[in-house]
Amino acid sequence: MNGFFNVSSSPHVRSDESTATIMYEVIIALLPAALFGIYRFGAYSAAIMLIAMAFAVLSEYAFQKLANQKVTIMDGSALLTGMLVGMNMPATVPLWMPALGSVFAIIFVKQIFGGLGQNFMNPALGARCFLLISFTGLMSDFAVDGMSSATPLSDLAATGKTDLAATFLGLTNGVIGEVSAIALLIGGIYLIVRKVITWHIPVCYILSFVVFAIIFSGKGFNCTYLASEVCSGGLLLGAFFMATDYVSSPITEKGKIAYGILLGVLTGLLRLKGSSAEGVSYAIILSNLLVPQIERFTMPTAFGFEPNAIEGKKGIEWKHYRSVGILLGITLVSGLALGGAYQLTKDRIAQQELAAEAAAFASVAPDADSFGEAEALTAAIETLPAADGTVADGKFGKITYNDAYSAMDASGEVIGYIVNVTSGDGFGGDIEVSVGISVDGATTGLEFLTINETAGLGMRATEPEFKEQYVGKTVDSFSLVKGGGASADNEINALSGASFTSTAVTNAVNAALYLVQNA
Repeated sequence: MNGFFNVSSSPHVRSDESTATIMYEVIIALLPAALFGIYRFGAYSAAIMLIAMAFAVLSEYAFQKLANQKVTIMDGSALLTGMLVGMNMPATVPLWMPALGSVFAIIFVKQIFGGLGQNFMNPALGARCFLLISFTGLMSDFAVDGMSSATPLSDLAATGKTDLAATFLGLTNGVIGEVSAIALLIGGIYLIVRKVITWHIPVCYILSFVVFAIIFSGKGFNCTYLASEVCSGGLLLGAFFMATDYVSSPITEKGKIAYGILLGVLTGLLRLKGSSAEGVSYAIILSNLLVPQIERFTMPTAFGFEPNAIEGKKGIEWKHYRSVGILLGITLVSGLALGGAYQLTKDRIAQQELAAEAAAFASVAPDADSFGEAEALTAAIETLPAADGTVADGKFGKITYNDAYSAMDASGEVIGYIVNVTSGDGFGGDIEVSVGISVDGATTGLEFLTINETAGLGMRATEPEFKEQYVGKTVDSFSLVKGGGASADNEINALSGASFTSTAVTNAVNAALYLVQNA
């Protein structure tokens, strides 16, 4: 022996199978979901996946050639990454997007960090999150035969229910590779039977998510709701095919169990308590970052070594205490700094809020010369039926009346009213709207005082094209129409891909009309 050992890059798996064998097994397991996606969304979805796969392979080949590295495109890892990139896209994206996603996945997530075995997160998920942040509107435009509609997760978040049978079979909207739960389960079971993956990560992931949903969703042990949550979105695709990535997941059995539980809790937190209906992608990426620490605490001690023999138990404990102390110190200093900044700026913030409100009043009641308290409306706010923060027995969702004013002309005659309403049903949180209504019941304008919706989707509600649909119309209430088919005065074209926002704004306007009509 010459005294030197050749150590390959991870994953270090004790198996006779090669990396190529494993990658192609995963590709085979993905075929049912991929083929169903093509059946569901048409030939264009096949083009999206093929372009993603082609650019993934070409990117890896070009990078390795330019870097004078061994070309490894035949191991199937780039092909698999491209396939996952394509399957994680809606069937409506332009064809340059899967190409861009694959280039980002291979070059920036995989190769720059050293290639297969060195990347710290799943490349396909890194690309999905990059595209979702950069091109939110395109990545959230779900349509079948040119007609947009809500995904099962959107329906669950809005109404608490969806068509479970359609979701299980795949007869719903969503990204190409996630819609059919049964196809994904077939592929996942295939991987477990073939021993490509173990049961630990997907089973612990799904079970911990279900437990989180039972405790925190407010639905309790509702089997239909829980099954719908599991079958919707990318949970099954993520649990079986991306969370189990050899490179970015733990290798120890205890580590896999801890990793799966962490994934379930994070997905539940992001999906059920966050502003986004989907939480799988971010949950997996965040958990990928914690894999080294998970393995550190779950790695079994080598035979013949005592635990902590090298550093000493006291040394390791001191490191932990010191890290905790530093973290607490940073938190304390940051809290004091934020508190001090608030005290210094709160008066200025209050002045800016008053100025914004005054500007909104002038915009929604352009013919008014002055404004004053609308006593009748203010009194009505206190007497309208209310329960659990809703108004009119929940007719308009989670609505709160903030205040109401009279709009007066130069002679002091009331020519209209302004009602400030908050809807709690926005996708990104509360939406506060100032609505102007004339004495004859016509909507004279609306402006947003608070809105934090998704850029490129819900934030399009602030554009004149959407707001002006309400203006100048005398109706009892407005209703939403999807697909751009509004024709009557009381019909509003919903924002494509932003049904939550459209509903919240329309409910707020209808609540303002209701107040004026019933005061």
